[in-house]
Amino acid sequence: MAIPTTNQIIEVLKTIFDPEIPVDIYELGLIYEVKISDDGVVLIDMTLTSPNCPVAESMPKDVEDKVAAMDGVKSAKVEIVFDPPWTQDMMSEEAKLECGFL
Repeated sequence: MAIPTTNQIIEVLKTIFDPEIPVDIYELGLIYEVKISDDGVVLIDMTLTSPNCPVAESMPKDVEDKVAAMDGVKSAKVEIVFDPPWTQDMMSEEAKLECGFL
């Protein structure tokens, strides 16, 4: 069974939406890094829109569960980081348009 590519993992991440903003977490700029080991362990550095985000507990677990369910993934672990702090500048053009920032 082949280990998924970074792009395949990003496609799964794009199915997870911030409940307060109608945009997926990847386009929001919440995913800082995706690392895939040779044995199928996926480590994801992500942030939240704020440290007091109401989904601070559930969203990382959702990310881990969806990535871990992919064929070829042995396990998935999310590390929540706040450095650098998230800003609207990290959003894709598509996300900014969707939120009315453009």
